[in-house]
Amino acid sequence: MKKIVLMFAAVSAFAITLYSCSSDSSSSDSYTYKVRMTDAPGPYSEVNVDIQSVEVIGSNGQSVTLNTNAGVYNLLDFTNGADTLIATSTLNSATVSQIRLILGTNNSVVLDGVSYPLSTPSAQQSGLKLLVNQTLDADIENTVLIDFDANSSIVATGNGNFILKPVLRTVVTATSGNIEGSITPVGTLAMVSAVSVSNIEFTSNVDANGDFKITGVPPGVYTVTITPELPLLPVIQTNVTVTAGTSTDLGVIAF
Repeated sequence: MKKIVLMFAAVSAFAITLYSCSSDSSSSDSYTYKVRMTDAPGPYSEVNVDIQSVEVIGSNGQSVTLNTNAGVYNLLDFTNGADTLIATSTLNSATVSQIRLILGTNNSVVLDGVSYPLSTPSAQQSGLKLLVNQTLDADIENTVLIDFDANSSIVATGNGNFILKPVLRTVVTATSGNIEGSITPVGTLAMVSAVSVSNIEFTSNVDANGDFKITGVPPGVYTVTITPELPLLPVIQTNVTVTAGTSTDLGVIAF
């Protein structure tokens, strides 16, 4: 699954801040936000997204533009939990109802060595919108992940044309965990999926070092399946427990 994850955190230690224009002046607390990105492998050799601005909207409906590290990001540079900081801000409001990503025009995908423009019809004007409804705590790390499934979000329309139709979800990292491990022999191509008892699926791929990590998994019990290329057969682990704030390590899985 091709994913991009944007991480927002409220931490008082960051130097680059932009204060909220919230009209709620009765609160003395401030909430610093940071935004990070991560990704996982997929069928494209590059998925380039031109991020120009990141905005948050409070419960009062006011929009705050974060201090954004604008630029073109190849989502494939961020795999198995790796991420990069793209925006920060200090907010005066303790609630965030919506996050909005404003994209530029330099978006593209590379397939079989050929670069194709990636059309983003709505992202340059109104932005990619995500409902968050997050309440922040002062002076601690408040983090939310935006899981951008880029593989499912890219639609091929024919004649070398591609459109971005975003598939995203939000995850509060303080209340979620990770599943990680490795496989042997190293170099085996494989996909990893974790399915909850309510049939919600989270996926990642094994990297060139044989490692995998599924991030932003809600607490619960999962069935984890590691599916390699044929003729190797899948390995299934049941009753894998995920706890908030920790990583569940499956160890080395041999085929």
